[in-house]
Amino acid sequence: MQHDCDPLFTDLCAHEAALHRPAVRADRARMNALLHADFVEFGRSGQVWTRQATLDEFGGTQATADGPTIHAQDFALHRVADDVVLLTYRSAHVDADGRRHRWSLRSSVWQRVPDGWRLRFHQGTPTEAPQEPS
Repeated sequence: MQHDCDPLFTDLCAHEAALHRPAVRADRARMNALLHADFVEFGRSGQVWTRQATLDEFGGTQATADGPTIHAQDFALHRVADDVVLLTYRSAHVDADGRRHRWSLRSSVWQRVPDGWRLRFHQGTPTEAPQEPS
């Protein structure tokens, strides 16, 4: 498992955070640069998203820069192979009052291709809010 002193960890956390921003999701060119050609997602809702469906939904002309604010924490990077890593973390939507809700456990498989790292697979699983340390 890798942590924040690893440049790859830092870069992939930044790529994940970018995918949380509505402005990035509405930018088809940026989404094309982040998603692997064989990307698939098992969404928090249970819906399966292909690369094309994701680009059409988030990177299409109907997409806007509006969307929920996403909080992410507890990132961990696990090397699967030289060119494949698993990034895990927790996320939540943040409402206008700053309250976090819709918590999910997240896992992303990133694969290195000739021109950089691309998101190959993502899964979101609903979960309860983490316990506050006592």
